[in-house]
Amino acid sequence: MKFAYRFSGLLGTVYRRGNLSFTRDGSALLSPVGNRISLFDLKNNKCETFPLATRLNIVCVGLSPDGNLAILIDEEGAALLVSLIGKCVIHHFYFHKPVHSVSFSPDGKKFVITKDNVALMYHAPGKKREFNAFVLDKTYYGPYDETTCIDWTDDSKCFAVGSKDMSTWVFGAERWANLIYYSLGGHKDIIVACFFEENSLDLYTISQDAALCVWQCDTELDGLKPMPPKDAAGEENAEKNDEEFLEEPKGEEIHGKANPNERETRNKVKYSRVAKYFFNKEGDFNNLTCAAYHKKTHLLVTGFASGIFHLHELPDFNLIHSLSISDQRIASISINCTGDWIAFGCSGLGQLLVWEWQSESYVLKQQGHFNSMVSLAYSPDGQYIVTGGEDGKVKVWNTSSSFCFVTFTEHSSGVTAVTFTSNGYVILSASLDGTVRAFDLHRYRNFRTFTSPRPSQFSCLAVDSSGEIVSAGSQDSFEIFIWSMQSGRLLDVLSGHEGPISSLAFNPMKCVLASASWDKTVKLWDMLDSWRTKETLILNSDVLVVAFRPDGKELAVAALNGQITFWDHENAVQTGSIEGRHDLQMGRKELDKITAKQAAKAKSFTTLCYSADGQSILAGGLSKFVCIYNVKEQILMKKFEISCNFSLDAMEEYLDRRKMTEFGSMALIDEGAGGEDGVAIPLPGVKRGDMSYRHFKPEIRVTCLRFSPTGRSWAATTTEGLLTYSLDSGLIFDPFELDVDITPSNIHKTLHQKEYTMAIIMALKLNEKKLIQEVIEAVPSNEVDVVCSSLPDLYVEKVLEFLASAFEISCHLEFYLIWAHKLLMLHGQKLKTRSVKLLPMIQFLQKSIQRHFEDVSKLCEWNIYNIKYALAISQQRGMKRLAEETSVDEDDLDSDSDYLMQEVHKDSLSS
Repeated sequence: MKFAYRFSGLLGTVYRRGNLSFTRDGSALLSPVGNRISLFDLKNNKCETFPLATRLNIVCVGLSPDGNLAILIDEEGAALLVSLIGKCVIHHFYFHKPVHSVSFSPDGKKFVITKDNVALMYHAPGKKREFNAFVLDKTYYGPYDETTCIDWTDDSKCFAVGSKDMSTWVFGAERWANLIYYSLGGHKDIIVACFFEENSLDLYTISQDAALCVWQCDTELDGLKPMPPKDAAGEENAEKNDEEFLEEPKGEEIHGKANPNERETRNKVKYSRVAKYFFNKEGDFNNLTCAAYHKKTHLLVTGFASGIFHLHELPDFNLIHSLSISDQRIASISINCTGDWIAFGCSGLGQLLVWEWQSESYVLKQQGHFNSMVSLAYSPDGQYIVTGGEDGKVKVWNTSSSFCFVTFTEHSSGVTAVTFTSNGYVILSASLDGTVRAFDLHRYRNFRTFTSPRPSQFSCLAVDSSGEIVSAGSQDSFEIFIWSMQSGRLLDVLSGHEGPISSLAFNPMKCVLASASWDKTVKLWDMLDSWRTKETLILNSDVLVVAFRPDGKELAVAALNGQITFWDHENAVQTGSIEGRHDLQMGRKELDKITAKQAAKAKSFTTLCYSADGQSILAGGLSKFVCIYNVKEQILMKKFEISCNFSLDAMEEYLDRRKMTEFGSMALIDEGAGGEDGVAIPLPGVKRGDMSYRHFKPEIRVTCLRFSPTGRSWAATTTEGLLTYSLDSGLIFDPFELDVDITPSNIHKTLHQKEYTMAIIMALKLNEKKLIQEVIEAVPSNEVDVVCSSLPDLYVEKVLEFLASAFEISCHLEFYLIWAHKLLMLHGQKLKTRSVKLLPMIQFLQKSIQRHFEDVSKLCEWNIYNIKYALAISQQRGMKRLAEETSVDEDDLDSDSDYLMQEVHKDSLSS
């Protein structure tokens, strides 16, 4: 069992806070998700989360004009310089204060950040080799309050900065003789956005009270004059850097004045306000929260706190259309380079929308769970993941694209458990609303609803391997309910537990149900023997979760005392135990009165899952760690830290001394509370903090773990979202039975001599993926049968494993299908004897083939439809000719061209 699992994706969360940015070509969108960043490829319908993370939640993202670099800045002002090509961190920098916005100049030579009431201009990294990537060039003073937004002119000569003091400042990126700084007023609220007109110094400013000011400049960009040499400049002394005595070079400082005297404004650039417009004419008054402007098409998009957005054409302020896209405030807007697509982020609901305004349709519409996710399940082929959340929604995600493609909202309360049936087309979910619902993945509907005679809150769910029997455990009546999937009728109610049912699991191989309860017992019920208790396993503590090994011969049980015990359930004998409390490594919450070490004594694992081969077990709980144990040796193999986001609670083992005062922790001082007695300590047993607080910090936790049936990845539902970890075999040199003579040159020589079987065996021994691919693709298709029959058994499964991974990326579909077919036909019987061991690999192969089958079948259906359409048109055309017997008119020419177009389209699709 390999343990080289690496973070591969974040599903279930698409946007948290911060600004959205389109890439240079406008086909992909960068979205900050907590302390990570996701790239949504809108043309190929894929999502990718970069394998890097900041220490706290990201608040602003700056993208370089060439699209190669990005600057990510978190809540405390710590910045990462990231390469979008290599997806790695190049440089760390700390701005010491929270940063409000960051923007690169259009020529890519400078970038500006705003913090407090200053704007700092830095030399942009990446243009030349340097030791320090962030070199300060100029510091601009002027606004009295915090700065909020930045915009550059097209030629990078000037930039504008908006402020909370209701003023907008225009600064020169160089010291121009007729423009060093200029202050603009005219607003009665915070400036939300400011935008320059294309190739001009004319400016639009937008304030929070939904007012737009249009400013006209008396000078063009070409009219900016360079500053004369220093000794000739009169004003240089007034704005001279007065910190020369410091050893560290601080760069140039420019101090702006809101009311300069007449001598200072003589022969300088002047602005005049030519218009002022108001968005809230109909009295639907609410705050304007964000805006974006596309300079080429003069399109202004504004978002409001009520979830409405407006599209206006400037400078005439003509309304194109307005639409309500959410019931929460729109936090960020971005327009792509062509001006066709507009991206909206709503941080309250975690929504991400991309809207094509000309066709008035969604390009992308994704939303995570509003509250935390509670449970997940993989489909039998590993292609889909279903998640259930405390918001009562059941969502299904595609593992290859990372997108949610269907959401079921029938539950009226939190979902506690979800599972797939063995055929993979039915999803079952249990909820606290007293129902278990079955959803059909063909028609996307709720086709069965199972209920109990008396209303019960269901806490767990299990379905047997045939998919015919559904069971759910109640947390208030201590009973287990059994239903028939076919009829929807209640078959039986199992009583016997004296505490809430915490977990249920069906044996994959036999008709045996295991139920765990807080009464310190695990009961095994025999379905064939009219649901009698077959065995009762007694433990020392309340049982929280049970899990069967994939071959059904072992049962793992996690209890409240932090132990994982393993049982031979046939003979009711305990075969081993793991003391896992010390491996959890609890963090200390900000409001905790006791240390993390003391708190850990009461903590335990709340979720268990066997790996696909049954040799190891995954365990997680109220901690940032997920542990993998070897079952046979009963030792910890590896520990994964699922998050390094300190914006979440219980991340640190010790309280931060910087947050300590002589009166205790600063977290206990609720700044927003009015005349109340301060912060209330949460009650014992509260799972999540008090959401009524003005400042609510979610606590890090792992609620559910599941291994993929393919054995190549596992997923965890956490406070941050659904994290997936997979085997990254591309970077690992892992030879198999390597010999001195096995080198790439020898393999190529063998291949050249047409000894294909030998070449494949040598390539598999070296275990280099690209070399294996080269060798297998060099085998002529008519010789595949001979090569497959002469392959030794040991290498058959290696080739099948390679084929499964090759199907995901290769375009040689038929060629690889021939290989898979021949191998399974010739070696099927021998492989069947080792079916348990080979099952994950076979499921991985099935998943890959199934995905191609779905794609190709859609194309074929479309082609068949096109051919039928073309035939119908040709028949009609023939009938017309017979009837009219006239020369070909324009209509016939049109139908001819339609027919030809359909034929060409059909050929291209089929090829």
